[in-house]
Amino acid sequence: MNQDGKKRENLVEIRVFGQTFTVKTDSEESHILEVAQYVNDKIEEILKKTRTVSSLNVAILAALNVADDLLKERERRRALLREVGMKSRDLVEKIDMKIGGKEAENVSIVE
Repeated sequence: MNQDGKKRENLVEIRVFGQTFTVKTDSEESHILEVAQYVNDKIEEILKKTRTVSSLNVAILAALNVADDLLKERERRRALLREVGMKSRDLVEKIDMKIGGKEAENVSIVE
């Protein structure tokens, strides 16, 4: 962070599909390099599976693949959050039943 409390922006040079880009980012350089590598891997997958030579078509297909990965991960995350929520509620109910049972025992002992 800089003196104003804002995140510091870095300039990171990356290569994607043979093109060099300078990216202005507040992320770590290693993260941006990983992102570029991920995109390059997707592009390589496309090039192995298709005969297209159009850079635009390859870029669009890679973008669609990345978007597909993102949407699948979001759904997995939602499913995991739903599962954690259900298990948490079950645990809270069990704890409440145990605590409630002990309180009932304590009440009957006091009488």
